[in-house]
Amino acid sequence: MLDQVGELIREVAATIVLPRWRHLSTDEIVQKAPGDLVTIADKESEAALTRGLTALLPGSIVVGEEAVAADPKVLERVGEPGAVWIVDPVDGTNNFAAGKTPFAVMVALLRDGEPAASWILDVVGDHLTVAEAGSGAYHDGVRVKTRTDDPGAGAVRGVVATHYLPAGLREIASANAGALGEVTRGRHCAGYEYPAVALDEQQFALFWRILPWDHVPGSLIVREAGGTVLHLDGSPYRPTDSERGVLVAANDDIWRTVRDTIFPDISVLQR
Repeated sequence: MLDQVGELIREVAATIVLPRWRHLSTDEIVQKAPGDLVTIADKESEAALTRGLTALLPGSIVVGEEAVAADPKVLERVGEPGAVWIVDPVDGTNNFAAGKTPFAVMVALLRDGEPAASWILDVVGDHLTVAEAGSGAYHDGVRVKTRTDDPGAGAVRGVVATHYLPAGLREIASANAGALGEVTRGRHCAGYEYPAVALDEQQFALFWRILPWDHVPGSLIVREAGGTVLHLDGSPYRPTDSERGVLVAANDDIWRTVRDTIFPDISVLQR
């Protein structure tokens, strides 16, 4: 099924998403929340993926970003027993709508609430990163593994996405992040940030808002590559979680170095 889903994602990207890139009219871009856009490509991509995925796995259900936007109760289905697909039809929609990269199409399969497989397609680059629980992570068919060393706080590169952090934590993170080697605010596309950790283009990424379509696909890829994905307090990240943020890192040692550098007093994370 890994190959079949990958082929479906590539087909949807090639026939629906990519033809709309840099060719959207103003009436094909809508602001569904302040700073949060949706385009006709998001809606058509999700509809096509929903049809294709449920055909591949009869009896499965789909929790897609746009379905949840239309009916928030759909989000409650993430933890249901059986097969549940998580779909982000265009991740990085703001980039896509602005005619920029990166943007991606992301899918994950949950079985009885546990991630079983995931797929992230870099649409413009046509790079596909996949993972299967217990079988590793692969980028364009080549197995990838995260780095195993910890070069120290002053030598790591990554993302601290402060926008959604609560004000108190944002102030602490902003004050302490400078002790890390190189910190960015990210590329506004989880479909880029997670594979970048698996491929050692960066060593960590910190997020606060953790909606499942943004984080379930990439979290499985990073873990299967040997990396670490935990809440900031060190507790396990679950697909049904939506609070407390996550810190993604290439390995346990880098995770702790980054967390303890940004939040040296971890009691602030438990308030």
